[in-house]
Amino acid sequence: MSEKVVTFGEIMLRLAPEGNYRFVQAEKFGVTYGGGEANVAVSLANYGFDVSFVTKLPKHEIGQAAVNSLRKYGVDTSKIVRGGERVGIYFLEKGASQRPSKVIYDRAGSSISTATFEDFHWEEIFEGAKWFHFTGITPALNENVSAICLEACRVAKQMNVKISCDLNYRNKLWSKEKAREVMRELCNYVDICIANEEDAADVFGIYAENTDVTTGTVNQQGYKAVAKQLADAFGFEKVAITLRESISANDNHWSAMLFDGEEYYFSKKYKMHIVDRVGGGDSFCGGFIAAILNQYDSQSAIDFAVAASCLKHSIEGDFNMVSMEEITKLAAGDGSGRVQR
Repeated sequence: MSEKVVTFGEIMLRLAPEGNYRFVQAEKFGVTYGGGEANVAVSLANYGFDVSFVTKLPKHEIGQAAVNSLRKYGVDTSKIVRGGERVGIYFLEKGASQRPSKVIYDRAGSSISTATFEDFHWEEIFEGAKWFHFTGITPALNENVSAICLEACRVAKQMNVKISCDLNYRNKLWSKEKAREVMRELCNYVDICIANEEDAADVFGIYAENTDVTTGTVNQQGYKAVAKQLADAFGFEKVAITLRESISANDNHWSAMLFDGEEYYFSKKYKMHIVDRVGGGDSFCGGFIAAILNQYDSQSAIDFAVAASCLKHSIEGDFNMVSMEEITKLAAGDGSGRVQR
């Protein structure tokens, strides 16, 4: 496919105890790599798109291992800046039953947080690009990275590159007040807004009625008002909201809603038994971007994105290792999980 997509953010080293061991039980940790925008890049590369991931990583072997984790799936890493001293780390303890998963960050002082304006030449990076994607995690890293992200949005807009943003609020990285201040400015450049059932409330104070995510209660109709308010506030062309009903750490109901500026579209709801939920939202973003670039109609786009994300929950690691064919098959109704021979 000729469409070029650029994503910008941090890729981290993920360390996780085996199975459902708790941190305090662990005697060894499995190693993978991941991060919001990197996960989206891998999804799009798997779907056949020309996708470039932009970040800053150290020159040493751990930094190279992070680069290699993207290269092997076909992501263009040529715009990654090398420098700084460390790769950000996050520790993941997988939950089970009524015990939630837990993430501990060790990312202070990572290479991306030391980035400067001179590190990234956005006119060159966006040459030939059709789409730019970032998440609310990236500007949350520090004020300098936030300013770089804003500059990327300005240049992308000048070059007629479509911009998508996953609000992706992380309370371990910044306060709701700071998130609102920064994201309000960034969202003025955004064409496609993607959020989950909590983000709009956490970042912009826009709440869905009769919804309580802690009890797994999601009122689909309430999110029509949320999407409309977001679109009216920032002029978004489209607003997509994932709807996760958490029955337990292992079992969720998963669906999504799309507002395309005129109509509201709801996907089917999947009952998921989760293998690994990290990267679930990113896999939705990757599926949604792919569907729009492939010129799917609104209903088909939200159905494809939800199916892509549903499948990700069955896969270990941050990256979504599925094909267009597998997603299309599930979206068409084949969710039996029967052995393919």
